[in-house]
Amino acid sequence: VFDLDLIRKVYAEMPAKVNAARQLIGKPLTLTEKILYAHLFGAIPQTPFARGKDYVDFAPDRVAMQDATAQMALLQFSTAGRSKVAVPSTVHCDHLIQAKTGAVADLATANEVNKEVYDFLSSISNKYGIGFWKPGAGIIHQVVLENYAFPGGMMIGTDSHTPNAGGLGMVAIGVGGADAVDVMAGLAWELKMPKIIGVKLTGRLNGWTSCKDVILWVAGQLTVKGGTGAIVEYFGEGADSMSATGKGTVCNMGAEIGATCSLFAYDEKMSAYLKATGREEVAQLADGIREHLRPDEEVIGDPLKYYDQVLELNLSELEPYVNGPFTPDLATPVSKLAEAVKANNWPAKLEVALIGSCTNSSYEDISRSASIVKNAISKGLKANSEFTITPGSELVRFTIERDGFIDTFQSVGGVVLANACGPCIGQWARHID
Repeated sequence: VFDLDLIRKVYAEMPAKVNAARQLIGKPLTLTEKILYAHLFGAIPQTPFARGKDYVDFAPDRVAMQDATAQMALLQFSTAGRSKVAVPSTVHCDHLIQAKTGAVADLATANEVNKEVYDFLSSISNKYGIGFWKPGAGIIHQVVLENYAFPGGMMIGTDSHTPNAGGLGMVAIGVGGADAVDVMAGLAWELKMPKIIGVKLTGRLNGWTSCKDVILWVAGQLTVKGGTGAIVEYFGEGADSMSATGKGTVCNMGAEIGATCSLFAYDEKMSAYLKATGREEVAQLADGIREHLRPDEEVIGDPLKYYDQVLELNLSELEPYVNGPFTPDLATPVSKLAEAVKANNWPAKLEVALIGSCTNSSYEDISRSASIVKNAISKGLKANSEFTITPGSELVRFTIERDGFIDTFQSVGGVVLANACGPCIGQWARHID
């Protein structure tokens, strides 16, 4: 359910809507404001909406659902009297597959155990014109990034990590099933106008520091509640230097700071990713309205005037972080981890390692991990803890198999699991004490 005509319509209407919003507010706009005001359910208001106060009706472009939350939502939708969903919608079977021994066996078991659920989701999706991604096709957020997300769009999803699509410049918000039903039925979706937190990124990542370390650092600064009621907008030269999938990782984990969602401005890295995933026409359309898919220059030049809160991070000085234990906002630089483990009497035994989940399952993530494993092999090392890998999609799995990464992982004791959530959501059979 990839609707290119919808994207054309959004982009055709966006310049006029953004200009109207700028005139209404009377000052330069953040990217967040441009997208939100371009997706109002009704006409533009007489006065600007107050951030953090006014409730606003929006008209999202898309809906995405995972198999655990889609069941009740679609049962409810079936009573709405509609013959077809009002907006492009998809269902992704990724949550009900238990990781136990490996991709092939686990997928076969899931298809048997969950047959009734899968059959229901498949048939009701077919009835109402909803895209259905079968078990093993991939994790919802990676599949959305590869196939459906587009810069300047707005979507909701029945999963907390829906903001992953912010890596392609989309306002993507996690919601409950009832919200999804409203939008699929063609009704307005209500949201309190969010505050906007700006994160200015300067410099460039270097060494083994990754995009994941950006959000781990931000979590340490804002805490698990610091993003509540706000959209986090990343900007600056450092943001433009990050890959689209890396941006997705940062936006994905905005959920861990309570953010409504997170997003990056459209840039060359997003354009390249769209082209690499077969969406060259979307990239061309986005290029045509590029100025409307980025914050106004005045905002970038003086962010304190336009954001409710501003953080600044020099990527060149950032080092790898480890967050936890017990809470995702306990951020510790790797250089200080051993010292912190001893001082706080944290568990020192690393029992399980997971490469993947919706946060880190792109080709970029897995290829970096494979590089480390190759280095370990050259030194005659093996994994001393349980070591699992969950590719984000069938496209990622096929590509890492083609490039020999699966063999690399297995040679040190790694187990490649199904393209699904698995251990990250507790869907795994633990083989530890």
